[in-house]
Amino acid sequence: MWKLFSGWLHRISNGWVVLAGVVVFILFTTLVLPGQSAREDDPTGDAGSPDLSFYYSADDLYEMAEAYGEMGRAEYIRVRFTFDLVWPLVYTFFLVTAISWVYARAFSEGSKWQLANLAPVLGMVFDYLENIATSLVMWRYPAQTPVVDWLAGVFTGLKWILIGGSFILLLVGAVIAIWEWIKRGRSVSNN
Repeated sequence: MWKLFSGWLHRISNGWVVLAGVVVFILFTTLVLPGQSAREDDPTGDAGSPDLSFYYSADDLYEMAEAYGEMGRAEYIRVRFTFDLVWPLVYTFFLVTAISWVYARAFSEGSKWQLANLAPVLGMVFDYLENIATSLVMWRYPAQTPVVDWLAGVFTGLKWILIGGSFILLLVGAVIAIWEWIKRGRSVSNN
């Protein structure tokens, strides 16, 4: 199933689709993200955000919930189910199409490296799981939400590993694709 999905992502990731992904990503990060970040800081204050942490414990999450107050928690939940439904789609669209396009040029068609385009999809899944878990904790606060409160930090860490790793995969793939392009150019000029 995953191999079929990866193959489908490769097939749809032509130059125009990749360009659209790059443009949407750049527009979103320059026009939408700064404003959203500023709005989110208002109700939550300086308490930090689970979304921006690499890892946090259940106790840390409850401390944030306490510091946010009732209005801050309500705003946190609202953002998770508005803005944070769209943002993962934007960065995943960019990363999946860019990795697919670059890896098609860097590695042979049957290479296991072609599956690297699934990393951002898994990152998005863990982002959504993080949003659900943290929102549930915020919604139920001051009641404890055992297991979910602990899993929230795990989901966040996995999200960052997969998303950060996807950017690294994209950069490494681009270097390899450029190297392969140079090698092909040399072999053609030598013939």
